[in-house]
Amino acid sequence: MLNHEAIRKAYPNAKTIDDGAGAFDKEGNHIQRDQAKVDAAAILVAQEQALASAQRNRATAYRNEADPLFFKAQRGEATIEEWQLKVAEIRSLYPYPNEEVQP
Repeated sequence: MLNHEAIRKAYPNAKTIDDGAGAFDKEGNHIQRDQAKVDAAAILVAQEQALASAQRNRATAYRNEADPLFFKAQRGEATIEEWQLKVAEIRSLYPYPNEEVQP
């Protein structure tokens, strides 16, 4: 099975991708794929997906866990340190990928 996202990243002119027939541009011309180029694009796609997942998970955890604690700290019901620890915990639970995503 073809990695459609990696092919689209490697060949932005690909409009149609078929597992059996291959990739085609908007005029229907077959695109000769270089597997090394598709493999490199697959790494970028995986990095982008990992970053997006960490960002979504962090945003949800901040909204559900850290933000309420911050507002409690503002009202004097918790400390800023407790909030900072929660933020650090969330960052630790959902780390960003080590490798930077490059276009």
